[in-house]
Amino acid sequence: MSALSSDYTGCSVMLYDTLGKHLNNTSVVSYNKNTLRIEVQETPRSLSIGYRCRLLILANPAPCEYQGKIIKEGSKLIIAMHHGQEKENRGAARYKVNLPASIEHLICAGRAYPLHTPLSVELINISKSGVRFRAPFNSLSDGDRFQMRIRLSENDKILISDVTNHIDKEAKISEYGCHFLIGSTKTGHA
Repeated sequence: MSALSSDYTGCSVMLYDTLGKHLNNTSVVSYNKNTLRIEVQETPRSLSIGYRCRLLILANPAPCEYQGKIIKEGSKLIIAMHHGQEKENRGAARYKVNLPASIEHLICAGRAYPLHTPLSVELINISKSGVRFRAPFNSLSDGDRFQMRIRLSENDKILISDVTNHIDKEAKISEYGCHFLIGSTKTGHA
């Protein structure tokens, strides 16, 4: 997905400073694809006119990453996304997060099977192409495919991912690296 062909209105956005420090989770109120400018629902107080930031827009089918600059249009603070800054390679920056999420379905042979009890996980970092999270020890195996729900602002982001690697950190915790396969957004609380 590129800025020239998509509409980010309603998408969840994770805002970071230029060093990768997480600032805020919000959503896109309006998007002008001619000027590559977005208005977000809630701009962090630490962002002032001229401030440079990074945006990870959780769009379908996969997140998109941009660099931006805060500008003022009338009485609104707007983020001007830099032309040519969409990153297409896996070397894209990983952003630290500390968000709860849940794995609700395992996917086998293209069919989703609900878990009796959703598996609660804690996101550690996220990038355009994947996520790393902590979960109870030995919950998943490399190659497992699953559906994860992440709540950002008023939207739930549903991501289908597969486990590419895992590290057993201690007797009760494992960290899982996963690659996004597809995503969707559900507005409102479920």
